[in-house]
Amino acid sequence: MRFLLTTLKVGYVISTPCPECNLEEEGVDNEELKKRLRKMKKWENDNYLCVGHILNGLSDSLFDIYEMYANASELWDALEAKYLADDASTKKFLVSNFNTYKMSDSRPVMEQYNELLRIYGQFTQHNLNMDEAIAVSSIIDKLPPSWKDFKHMLKHKKEELDLTQLGTHLRIEENLRVQEGVKPKDSSSVHMMEIGESSSQKKGKKRSRDKGYNSSKADKNKKAKPTCWKCGKSGHFKRDCHMEKSKNSGNRHVGQGSNDQGPQG
Repeated sequence: MRFLLTTLKVGYVISTPCPECNLEEEGVDNEELKKRLRKMKKWENDNYLCVGHILNGLSDSLFDIYEMYANASELWDALEAKYLADDASTKKFLVSNFNTYKMSDSRPVMEQYNELLRIYGQFTQHNLNMDEAIAVSSIIDKLPPSWKDFKHMLKHKKEELDLTQLGTHLRIEENLRVQEGVKPKDSSSVHMMEIGESSSQKKGKKRSRDKGYNSSKADKNKKAKPTCWKCGKSGHFKRDCHMEKSKNSGNRHVGQGSNDQGPQG
Protein backbone atom coordinates (compact mmCIF):
# COMPACT_ATOMS: atom_id res chain seq x y z
CA MET A 1 0.00 0.00 0.00
CA ARG A 2 2.79 2.43 0.88
CA PHE A 3 4.39 1.78 -2.51
CA LEU A 4 1.13 2.56 -4.30
CA LEU A 5 0.66 5.80 -2.39
CA THR A 6 4.22 6.85 -3.15
CA THR A 7 3.78 6.04 -6.84
CA LEU A 8 0.65 8.19 -6.91
CA LYS A 9 2.66 10.96 -5.23
CA VAL A 10 0.21 11.28 -2.37
CA GLY A 11 2.03 9.26 0.28
CA TYR A 12 3.88 12.29 1.59
CA VAL A 13 0.73 13.48 3.41
CA ILE A 14 1.15 10.63 5.93
CA SER A 15 4.36 12.11 7.29
CA THR A 16 3.97 15.76 6.28
CA PRO A 17 1.49 18.00 8.12
CA CYS A 18 -0.84 20.28 6.24
CA PRO A 19 0.80 23.63 5.30
CA GLU A 20 -0.60 26.63 7.12
CA CYS A 21 -2.01 29.61 5.30
CA ASN A 22 -2.98 32.56 7.49
CA LEU A 23 -4.64 35.15 5.31
CA GLU A 24 -4.47 37.73 8.12
CA GLU A 25 -0.74 37.35 8.68
CA GLU A 26 0.96 40.73 8.50
CA GLY A 27 4.01 41.43 6.37
CA VAL A 28 3.18 38.82 3.73
CA ASP A 29 2.40 39.94 0.21
CA ASN A 30 -0.42 38.55 -1.87
CA GLU A 31 1.81 36.39 -4.07
CA GLU A 32 3.21 34.60 -1.05
CA LEU A 33 -0.26 34.08 0.35
CA LYS A 34 -1.46 32.64 -2.96
CA LYS A 35 1.53 30.30 -3.03
CA ARG A 36 0.79 29.06 0.49
CA LEU A 37 -2.88 28.65 -0.36
CA ARG A 38 -2.06 26.51 -3.41
CA LYS A 39 0.17 24.26 -1.29
CA MET A 40 -2.55 23.85 1.32
CA LYS A 41 -5.18 23.02 -1.30
CA LYS A 42 -2.87 20.50 -2.94
CA TRP A 43 -2.16 18.83 0.39
CA GLU A 44 -5.87 18.62 1.20
CA ASN A 45 -6.58 17.09 -2.19
CA ASP A 46 -3.72 14.60 -1.87
CA ASN A 47 -4.83 13.74 1.67
CA TYR A 48 -8.32 13.03 0.37
CA LEU A 49 -6.92 10.72 -2.34
CA CYS A 50 -4.61 9.02 0.14
CA VAL A 51 -7.40 8.30 2.62
CA GLY A 52 -9.57 7.01 -0.23
CA HIS A 53 -6.91 4.56 -1.46
CA ILE A 54 -6.19 3.28 2.05
CA LEU A 55 -9.87 2.71 2.80
CA ASN A 56 -10.33 1.10 -0.61
CA GLY A 57 -7.71 -1.50 0.32
CA LEU A 58 -9.59 -2.57 3.45
CA SER A 59 -12.24 -5.25 3.74
CA ASP A 60 -15.88 -4.21 4.14
CA SER A 61 -15.88 -4.90 7.87
CA LEU A 62 -12.72 -2.83 8.42
CA PHE A 63 -13.99 -0.07 6.14
CA ASP A 64 -16.97 0.42 8.45
CA ILE A 65 -14.58 0.83 11.39
CA TYR A 66 -12.07 3.24 9.83
CA GLU A 67 -14.20 5.30 7.42
CA MET A 68 -14.54 8.01 10.07
CA TYR A 69 -10.89 9.01 9.64
CA ALA A 70 -10.42 12.05 7.41
CA ASN A 71 -6.69 12.50 8.00
CA ALA A 72 -4.37 10.06 6.21
CA SER A 73 -1.72 10.27 8.93
CA GLU A 74 -4.18 9.46 11.71
CA LEU A 75 -5.69 6.61 9.67
CA TRP A 76 -2.26 5.15 8.95
CA ASP A 77 -1.20 5.35 12.61
CA ALA A 78 -4.40 3.62 13.74
CA LEU A 79 -3.87 0.78 11.29
CA GLU A 80 -0.22 0.37 12.26
CA ALA A 81 -1.04 0.31 15.97
CA LYS A 82 -3.56 -2.45 15.30
CA TYR A 83 -1.78 -4.65 12.78
CA LEU A 84 1.87 -4.22 13.69
CA ALA A 85 1.00 -5.68 17.09
CA ASP A 86 -0.79 -8.55 15.33
CA ASP A 87 2.22 -8.96 13.06
CA ALA A 88 4.48 -9.34 16.10
CA SER A 89 2.20 -12.06 17.42
CA THR A 90 2.22 -13.72 14.02
CA LYS A 91 6.02 -13.74 13.99
CA LYS A 92 6.14 -15.40 17.39
CA PHE A 93 3.58 -17.96 16.26
CA LEU A 94 5.54 -18.77 13.10
CA VAL A 95 8.81 -19.25 14.97
CA SER A 96 7.13 -21.40 17.60
CA ASN A 97 5.30 -23.42 14.95
CA PHE A 98 8.55 -24.16 13.12
CA ASN A 99 10.57 -25.00 16.24
CA THR A 100 7.97 -27.31 17.80
CA TYR A 101 7.02 -29.13 14.58
CA LYS A 102 7.60 -32.89 14.89
CA MET A 103 7.49 -35.38 12.04
CA SER A 104 5.70 -38.69 12.61
CA ASP A 105 5.87 -42.12 10.98
CA SER A 106 2.13 -42.10 10.30
CA ARG A 107 2.42 -39.62 7.38
CA PRO A 108 4.67 -39.35 4.30
CA VAL A 109 7.91 -37.52 5.11
CA MET A 110 7.81 -35.38 1.96
CA GLU A 111 4.32 -34.17 2.85
CA GLN A 112 5.59 -33.02 6.25
CA TYR A 113 8.76 -31.57 4.69
CA ASN A 114 6.65 -29.39 2.38
CA GLU A 115 4.66 -28.13 5.38
CA LEU A 116 7.90 -27.04 7.03
CA LEU A 117 8.98 -25.31 3.82
CA ARG A 118 5.67 -23.42 3.77
CA ILE A 119 6.22 -22.20 7.33
CA TYR A 120 9.83 -21.28 6.53
CA GLY A 121 8.67 -19.38 3.43
CA GLN A 122 6.41 -17.20 5.59
CA PHE A 123 9.46 -16.00 7.51
CA THR A 124 10.47 -13.83 4.55
CA GLN A 125 7.00 -12.30 4.31
CA HIS A 126 7.31 -11.12 7.92
CA ASN A 127 10.95 -9.99 7.64
CA LEU A 128 12.18 -12.90 9.74
CA ASN A 129 15.65 -14.10 8.87
CA MET A 130 16.79 -17.67 9.53
CA ASP A 131 20.00 -18.95 8.01
CA GLU A 132 19.27 -21.75 5.53
CA ALA A 133 21.92 -24.00 7.09
CA ILE A 134 20.13 -23.69 10.45
CA ALA A 135 16.80 -24.51 8.80
CA VAL A 136 18.31 -27.61 7.12
CA SER A 137 19.83 -28.84 10.39
CA SER A 138 16.57 -28.25 12.23
CA ILE A 139 14.53 -30.19 9.65
CA ILE A 140 16.97 -33.13 9.80
CA ASP A 141 16.50 -33.27 13.57
CA LYS A 142 12.72 -33.40 13.05
CA LEU A 143 12.81 -36.61 10.96
CA PRO A 144 10.63 -39.41 12.42
CA PRO A 145 12.04 -42.23 14.62
CA SER A 146 12.13 -44.80 11.81
CA TRP A 147 14.52 -42.51 9.89
CA LYS A 148 17.10 -42.52 12.69
CA ASP A 149 19.88 -44.14 10.64
CA PHE A 150 19.24 -41.87 7.65
CA LYS A 151 19.26 -38.86 9.97
CA HIS A 152 22.70 -39.81 11.30
CA MET A 153 23.96 -40.32 7.76
CA LEU A 154 22.89 -36.79 6.76
CA LYS A 155 24.55 -35.32 9.84
CA HIS A 156 27.84 -37.03 9.02
CA LYS A 157 27.95 -35.58 5.50
CA LYS A 158 30.92 -33.26 5.10
CA GLU A 159 29.36 -31.07 2.42
CA GLU A 160 26.75 -28.53 3.44
CA LEU A 161 23.22 -29.11 2.14
CA ASP A 162 20.69 -26.52 1.10
CA LEU A 163 16.93 -27.03 1.33
CA THR A 164 16.63 -28.15 -2.29
CA GLN A 165 19.32 -30.82 -1.88
CA LEU A 166 17.80 -31.98 1.40
CA GLY A 167 14.41 -32.35 -0.29
CA THR A 168 16.01 -34.44 -3.06
CA HIS A 169 17.65 -36.79 -0.53
CA LEU A 170 14.40 -37.19 1.40
CA ARG A 171 12.38 -37.88 -1.75
CA ILE A 172 14.83 -40.55 -2.98
CA GLU A 173 14.96 -42.24 0.44
CA GLU A 174 11.18 -42.27 0.76
CA ASN A 175 10.74 -43.74 -2.73
CA LEU A 176 13.25 -46.50 -1.92
CA ARG A 177 11.40 -47.30 1.28
CA VAL A 178 8.12 -47.54 -0.60
CA GLN A 179 9.66 -49.86 -3.21
CA GLU A 180 11.18 -52.10 -0.53
CA GLY A 181 7.93 -52.15 1.40
CA VAL A 182 9.48 -50.74 4.56
CA LYS A 183 6.75 -50.00 7.08
CA PRO A 184 7.52 -48.34 10.41
CA LYS A 185 6.53 -50.29 13.50
CA ASP A 186 5.56 -48.49 16.62
CA SER A 187 6.10 -49.97 20.05
CA SER A 188 2.44 -50.80 20.55
CA SER A 189 2.22 -52.95 17.42
CA VAL A 190 5.42 -54.78 18.32
CA HIS A 191 4.12 -55.35 21.82
CA MET A 192 0.82 -56.69 20.52
CA MET A 193 2.63 -59.00 18.11
CA GLU A 194 4.77 -60.40 20.93
CA ILE A 195 1.67 -60.97 23.06
CA GLY A 196 -0.05 -62.75 20.18
CA GLU A 197 2.94 -65.00 19.58
CA SER A 198 3.25 -65.80 23.27
CA SER A 199 -0.43 -66.69 23.55
CA SER A 200 -0.34 -68.93 20.50
CA GLN A 201 2.80 -70.63 21.76
CA LYS A 202 1.18 -71.28 25.12
CA LYS A 203 -1.93 -72.67 23.47
CA GLY A 204 0.20 -74.93 21.28
CA LYS A 205 2.10 -76.25 24.26
CA LYS A 206 -1.14 -76.84 26.16
CA ARG A 207 -2.61 -78.77 23.26
CA SER A 208 0.56 -80.88 23.07
CA ARG A 209 0.42 -81.64 26.78
CA ASP A 210 -3.28 -82.50 26.61
CA LYS A 211 -2.70 -84.75 23.64
CA GLY A 212 0.12 -86.59 25.40
CA TYR A 213 -1.89 -86.90 28.58
CA ASN A 214 -4.95 -88.25 26.77
CA SER A 215 -2.92 -90.77 24.80
CA SER A 216 -1.15 -92.05 27.91
CA LYS A 217 -4.48 -92.17 29.72
CA ALA A 218 -5.98 -94.19 26.89
CA ASP A 219 -3.01 -96.55 26.99
CA LYS A 220 -3.50 -97.08 30.69
CA ASN A 221 -7.20 -97.74 30.24
CA LYS A 222 -6.48 -100.39 27.64
CA LYS A 223 -6.54 -103.89 29.17
CA ALA A 224 -4.50 -106.74 27.77
CA LYS A 225 -6.74 -109.09 25.82
CA PRO A 226 -6.83 -112.67 27.29
CA THR A 227 -5.50 -115.61 25.27
CA CYS A 228 -7.27 -118.97 25.24
CA TRP A 229 -4.76 -121.72 25.88
CA LYS A 230 -7.15 -124.25 24.35
CA CYS A 231 -7.39 -122.83 20.83
CA GLY A 232 -4.55 -120.32 21.10
CA LYS A 233 -6.71 -117.37 20.01
CA SER A 234 -6.95 -114.11 21.93
CA GLY A 235 -10.07 -112.38 23.16
CA HIS A 236 -11.58 -115.09 25.35
CA PHE A 237 -10.81 -117.54 28.11
CA LYS A 238 -10.81 -121.33 27.91
CA ARG A 239 -14.26 -121.55 29.52
CA ASP A 240 -15.67 -119.42 26.73
CA CYS A 241 -13.88 -121.23 23.94
CA HIS A 242 -16.23 -122.62 21.30
CA MET A 243 -14.02 -125.67 20.85
CA GLU A 244 -14.43 -126.56 24.50
CA LYS A 245 -18.17 -126.05 24.27
CA SER A 246 -18.39 -128.25 21.18
CA LYS A 247 -16.52 -131.06 22.92
CA ASN A 248 -18.70 -130.93 25.99
CA SER A 249 -21.85 -130.93 23.88
CA GLY A 250 -20.67 -134.03 21.98
CA ASN A 251 -19.96 -135.93 25.18
CA ARG A 252 -23.46 -135.21 26.45
CA HIS A 253 -25.03 -136.63 23.26
CA VAL A 254 -22.94 -139.82 23.43
CA GLY A 255 -23.97 -140.44 27.04
CA GLN A 256 -27.63 -140.07 26.30
CA GLY A 257 -27.46 -142.55 23.38
CA SER A 258 -25.93 -145.26 25.57
CA ASN A 259 -28.61 -144.86 28.22
CA ASP A 260 -31.43 -145.11 25.67
CA GLN A 261 -30.22 -148.45 24.27
CA GLY A 262 -29.90 -150.12 27.71
CA PRO A 263 -29.57 -153.95 28.21
CA GLN A 264 -31.91 -156.08 26.14
CA GLY A 265 -33.33 -159.39 26.92
